[in-house]
Amino acid sequence: MDFLSNFASNLNLEVILQLTFVGLILIAGPVVIFLLAFRGGDM
Repeated sequence: MDFLSNFASNLNLEVILQLTFVGLILIAGPVVIFLLAFRGGDM
């Protein structure tokens, strides 16, 4: 249990948030293109 508490305290939340937002940005591009194709090119 001590290992888990030490591991959780050593996680850098800033790095996790940055990777999360980069992932969301990378996913947003294909989603917009899919929406454009699905709606016939009219946003």
